[in-house]
Amino acid sequence: MPQKIRVVVTDYIETDLDWEAKELAQRGVDFACYQLKQASEDEVIAKCLDADVVVVNMVKMTPRVIAALPKLKLVIRHGAGYDNVDVPALTARGIVLEYIPDYCMDEVAEHAIALMFACARKVVWGRRVLDDSVARGEWDFKPIQPMYRIAGRTVGIVGCGRIGSLVYKKLEHFGVKFLICDPYLSERRRENLGIRTTDLKTVCEGSDFVTVHTPLNDETRHIMNAQSIGWMKPSAFLINTSRGGMVDTDALAAALKARRIAGAGIDVYVKEPPRPDFPLLGLDNCICTPHLSWYSVDAERTIREKILQDIVMFLDGTGPRIPVNPEAAKKSGK
Repeated sequence: MPQKIRVVVTDYIETDLDWEAKELAQRGVDFACYQLKQASEDEVIAKCLDADVVVVNMVKMTPRVIAALPKLKLVIRHGAGYDNVDVPALTARGIVLEYIPDYCMDEVAEHAIALMFACARKVVWGRRVLDDSVARGEWDFKPIQPMYRIAGRTVGIVGCGRIGSLVYKKLEHFGVKFLICDPYLSERRRENLGIRTTDLKTVCEGSDFVTVHTPLNDETRHIMNAQSIGWMKPSAFLINTSRGGMVDTDALAAALKARRIAGAGIDVYVKEPPRPDFPLLGLDNCICTPHLSWYSVDAERTIREKILQDIVMFLDGTGPRIPVNPEAAKKSGK
């Protein structure tokens, strides 16, 4: 009798995974889920030892963990990024990594735009003005002046892939202009979007808002650093809803404290949640949100459905759907 396929979830953000357990039980899958976010490598290995498929949220899939799982054939990253997974270690063993970049594109684009508008209209800071004015009994708008209309401003988009292009499309009708940096965008894609691209320096120098939407890797880590932030206009805002590592936090904090840029809207952090001494917390020109750009009831349902679809495709031999390392399947002969 053939051995059951075992699927292990290392950690999850849902209330429970009862729906997944029921669906996979109907397909004869041995399913287990844990909360191993703070677990040691040894604990992760022990729980995943017999897994054919591992679904991972925030747990680090290190070379040591990967090497210790003899049956592992597929890793699915619960989310649109995969910087907590060692891709070369998986590829070397012929293990495919899948991710879910298409579950919350609208949400992230909308959150980036919301942060732009919140910065431009000084929504958060405006509440303080209201409270002070109520206490005083008269309006005092000086703390939030100057303020400029969004129409006619320039939005700089760094990375015009799935989410960056949605930001572009959603803002097209707001009367803004665009500067776009994406050296990897194909000519056909540029033509389909009707855009031209330029270099990062030009984007930073010419934009009133710079919003970052690239994947995090060695090339893009700290793409917004002391130099690139220094290129920005004193009236400009930096928006980051991609990955915390895109921005050199110390450089951004220094620029905000010195008023070298007008402000920032940040939803992502290197350490999550950030520590109490995180340098952007408490700054009066930085809006920080709790990494919720991905979230909606709709997106939460969609990612669960897509992960189940990826597992079923693996069982049927019809996957992978969106592999990070398609060469791994060739290496293993799958």
